[in-house]
Amino acid sequence: MDELSVDLALGAEGLVQVQASARGAVLYRFSFGTNAVFENNTGLISYTYKNKGVYTIGVWSFFDEGLTEFNYKTIEIEIDNAPGVANESTDQTLIDTSEEATVYSGYELVWNDEFNYEGSPAEERWHHQVIPIFGGGWANNEKQHYTARSDNSYVSNGTLKIVAKKENYNFQGSQKAYTSARLNSKFDFQYGRIDVRAKLPHSQGTWPAIWTLGSNIGETGNYFGTEKGNVGWPKCGEIDIVEQKGNNKEELLGTFHWFDLGSQQYASYGLTKTTSNLNISNVTEDFHLYSMVWTSTMIKLYVDGKVLSQLDISGGGLFDNPHYLLLNLAMGGTLGGNIPNSFVQDTLEVDYVRYYR
Repeated sequence: MDELSVDLALGAEGLVQVQASARGAVLYRFSFGTNAVFENNTGLISYTYKNKGVYTIGVWSFFDEGLTEFNYKTIEIEIDNAPGVANESTDQTLIDTSEEATVYSGYELVWNDEFNYEGSPAEERWHHQVIPIFGGGWANNEKQHYTARSDNSYVSNGTLKIVAKKENYNFQGSQKAYTSARLNSKFDFQYGRIDVRAKLPHSQGTWPAIWTLGSNIGETGNYFGTEKGNVGWPKCGEIDIVEQKGNNKEELLGTFHWFDLGSQQYASYGLTKTTSNLNISNVTEDFHLYSMVWTSTMIKLYVDGKVLSQLDISGGGLFDNPHYLLLNLAMGGTLGGNIPNSFVQDTLEVDYVRYYR
């Protein structure tokens, strides 16, 4: 690997021009701070700071497609000609300090839940979405009702449990044979990194998902309601960080859904990989780290640091709005498939959720 060299030039009104160079590099990454991580293969980038202050710019040069071989430099600069007067600070009330979180160069932890408490999921962090979104039912022909009961979601022994059960349950006149839980984060974000360490269910017919929706969806019963828009799906965008099929617990899916502005139609892209493809242990017996790294040009989904799927969004118009995180365990439906009569209950177990920018 060749040495990484970085040159800076300061312009007017907070403008910074960066030229990075390393022989053999296939990708460069630049971090300018909050919500400002970018990638390209030229090494040349410009960024404008809105506020005066002292900033640390992080620069990476990657030498392989897996982004495992790299050089890294940080440069501290003072911006004294921007129109604003202060750096954006992290709200410390959003940080759960009960556990030491992984530190990533160029990223700052801004929201997390370590689940080191007992009882219901923390009310200040999570919203239970329980109102069916389609005429008494949920999307994709799912067979459950979601509830806010402790039977279906609770925290104990350092993890969140989302439990799907076989039981008759009536919600406003709609009868279902299964119950579970669907949690919305009371925090949305644009660009950055999400880490969710989880153990997936083993039972046939279960469909767990760790995913995001645009906060502007305006979906029935979600946390943000229509506060940030009401564009509906798929115009809001959806990022499925990981899903697991009901009939094959060795397969993991990473998928993107959006509205294509050119064709004016729904569009999607995703990949399915097995635990063998990813060279990881059993996902129903062991915890694994499911991650998303989202910049203005690329979204990459990882399992234990190995790429599950990725989408180039450098053309603009895709995934350029804030999203919130969802954790849920569905029964049956498109990916859950047939539910065996022997099913009683199963669990999606989450060790922690961390968002970095």
